[in-house]
Amino acid sequence: MATFRLSEDSLIAERLGRLAELYEQGQASELMTRTLDKLLGYEADMARAQPGELQEDLARFEAQYGLGSAEFYRRFQAGETDDRMDYVEWASLVQMAQNFER
Repeated sequence: MATFRLSEDSLIAERLGRLAELYEQGQASELMTRTLDKLLGYEADMARAQPGELQEDLARFEAQYGLGSAEFYRRFQAGETDDRMDYVEWASLVQMAQNFER
């Protein structure tokens, strides 16, 4: 599945490159420009909303297990927790939140 995703991402990157070439040559339509503006605006709105949603999810796990996310993640990385699905999900959320902070 990861290989498929890489192939798909490469194809999209190639298409975006072609689109950039069209813009550089002045061949993109007004419709394309409006569509891209809306798409980029939507993605920006989604990116702004995600950290808040992540923090809510993290707070839910912290309350459920009585442990802060930073300490949980340290223990998870050190192999001091079991591999229950909640912990895997919590660790993924911590990683996502760290990525947003960067």
